[in-house]
This record gives sequence, structure tokens and C-alpha cells, in this order.
Amino acid sequence: MRRGIAASALVASLALTATACGGSDSGSDNGGNADGPVTITWWDTSNATNEAPTYKALVKEFEAAHKDIKVKYVNVPFDQAQNKFDTAAGAKGAPDVLRSEVGWTPAFAKKGYFLPLDGTTALADQDAFQPSLITQAQYEGKTYGVPLVTDTLALVYNKDLFERAGITEAPKTWDELKSAAAKVKDKTGADGYWGSTQAYYAQSFLYGEGTDTVDASAKKITMNAAAAKKAYGTWLSLFSGKGLHKADTTADAYAHIQDAFVNGKVAAIIQGPWEITNFYQGSAFKDKANLGIATVPAGSTGKAGAPTGGHNLSVYAGSDKAHQEAALTFVDFMTSAKSQAAVALKNSTLPTRDDAYTAEVKADPGIAGFQGVLAAAQPRPALPEYSSLWGPLDTELPKVAGGKESLDEGLGNAEVAIEKLVPDFSK
Repeated sequence: MRRGIAASALVASLALTATACGGSDSGSDNGGNADGPVTITWWDTSNATNEAPTYKALVKEFEAAHKDIKVKYVNVPFDQAQNKFDTAAGAKGAPDVLRSEVGWTPAFAKKGYFLPLDGTTALADQDAFQPSLITQAQYEGKTYGVPLVTDTLALVYNKDLFERAGITEAPKTWDELKSAAAKVKDKTGADGYWGSTQAYYAQSFLYGEGTDTVDASAKKITMNAAAAKKAYGTWLSLFSGKGLHKADTTADAYAHIQDAFVNGKVAAIIQGPWEITNFYQGSAFKDKANLGIATVPAGSTGKAGAPTGGHNLSVYAGSDKAHQEAALTFVDFMTSAKSQAAVALKNSTLPTRDDAYTAEVKADPGIAGFQGVLAAAQPRPALPEYSSLWGPLDTELPKVAGGKESLDEGLGNAEVAIEKLVPDFSK
């Protein structure tokens, strides 16, 4: 999953301070006693405020059941974790376990930073996991992560505002969304839709035109081809018009959009299940039933979908055998059906194995809603560099949306940058 920087600079600073002051992150510590328990380090990249407490509680439960293993828990801000781990692993000082975004997993596996997990304790229940999520954790036929949570994007909307505007069902196309936005503005005064300038959130527009940033099988860059230009043209058109909020290109755009939605100032946004708990804290969703969740609107091809996201637990290949064995035991515990159900109930995130979807878990309307749109989620291609391709677009799309450069200029600049990331791909 991709997140905006929703946490304050203070929270990020405190998290980094905790990391710096926590001792060695290499997992080589055994508590100072050669005969004592093995101490492994886990870098958790979940939201420090809303999600991390649940994982900390599970760590304590694990330690109580495994007296020979201690877990040094470190919460690392998501937007910093990829580069931080890359640096640490290159210096042979990475944590024993990383909560790795699905796009990072093959990239780090390619560098040799992750341990293959096939046949280990961590994947003892492999058949219980959704097959597509296991595939997404693989690189060149080996599995380098155990799926912990999964997600995708959806059109989330305020049912009350839609009903007051006379809208009886969620828009199924981008044109229908534009029409709905205008009705909401006329009838309620609130904006109908507020889009994001982040490349991850624009990905659905590409899928709606039957294309992607690259064609991995053909080794071709496609984000500046005709179909992609049409997709980004539709994306751009949703920042201008009645009931359509103008593009926010500030560093705090993610938080601005989220705040407007949860407080009833905008009727619909594109968002993922990692924000469900935050939705419920807003004034507009004190009644959880007011939260509508639908598949993202379709493009001109009639196709609708969003990227499959989520996180795996991966084990550092540079740890010694004792720490790797302890890490594998920890990963098995954290990704068990019982642990995943506990996380889902507390954090409203989506489990990766069917046996974790208990009746109690499915009773959460947010989880049930997002589970319903997972069928339209599109797995990422088997390309280690794939997630990094959004970086150049994250630089250019805000400039386009803010009117600082044309769509052609922005896509052209992004294409030049992407060529450097996948030099063996043609245009």
C-alpha cells in the first residue's frame, strides 16, 4: 500500500529517535547473556498511532509463549522504511524481520537481502493463504515474504450526502462520478469528490483504459502511450468542475483530503482499508453504516480495478542461523489465523488467509466492504522495479495537476526518469 504522510513531523521524529536509541538493529543481541533468550529485531512500518498498539500486544503474547525468544520492536515510519532498510541491509546491519510492502519484497529479494522461506516454519500454512498474495511475494520462483495484511483502493463515500443528493447507488464510471459530484454540490453544498495527485491513486485510471505504467512481459514503457495519456487525461479532468475539489499539491494533501472526508466536507474519495479506523473517528461516520465502499469507477474500456497492496513479513538473509530460526517462528505466529483475526478486529485491516475471516471479523462493515472489492484488485507484475516506477510520476503528476506543466510535459519527463529505472525496456 501507499500512504501519504498523515503523521506529524513530531511523531516521525520520536519514532526515529526510538530506533536510534534502541541498540543494535542487526538482531545480534541476545540480551547480554550467551545462554539467555535470542533477541530478534522487528521493524514494523504500520501507523504508529492507530495500528502499532495491536502489533505490540501480539509481540508480548508471542514472548509469553516463547520464553527463549525476545522481540525488540521498532516502529519505523512507512515513508522512510524502504530507504532505511536498504541502507541497513547493505551495511549488514538490518533487522531480523521487516514488515515489507508488497512492492519492496521482490526488489529486496533481488538484492539478496531476504531469506527464501519455502519449506520453512514461516510458510508451514502456505495453502491457507490466498494464492495470488503468495505469488506476489515471490521472485524467480522462490517465496520471500509471508502475507500479513492485504489491501486495495476503493471509492469510499458518505451515504447520507449521496442520499440527500438523490444518488441511490455508487457511481460505476468516472463520468457518473462527475455527475454525482455536481448533484452533491447543488443539494448539500459539500464537494462531491476530491482526488489525489499521488501516482498510486492514479493507477486505477490506467487500469480503466486497459494499460499500466509498463508492459513487463514485453519489456516496454507504456505510461506515455495513447491509452495511458487518455487515462491520465481523465484523472486530470476530475480536479475541475462543479463539486470537484481542485488539486492539493501541498505536502499535507493526504491529511487534508482525509480530514475533509471524515468530517463530511466531501462526499467521496479514493482510499484504502488502512484508513477504516480513522474513518470511524470522524464526525461523518460515528454511525459506521454511513460509510459506503464500492469498486473504483471504470474507464472507457469498462474495466475497473485498483492495485493489490499490502504487507509481507520477510526475514533478513544476513542474520545468523539462530536469529533466522527465531525470526521464522515469530513470522509464523504473527501471520497465523488467530493473529490475523486479532489484527483485523483491532485495526480493521484485511487478512491474507481465508480462515482468518471469522464471523466476527466479517461483521465489521469496513472489512466486509473492502473484502467485496478485492475481486477487482489487480496484482502487480513480477518486476522488482515496478513500485519504484511511481516515484517519477509522484514528482510530475502534482506539477500537472497544479498547472505548472502540461500533461504531455509531465508524462515525458516521467518517461525519461523511468527509462533509467528499467534501462532494458523500450518505449
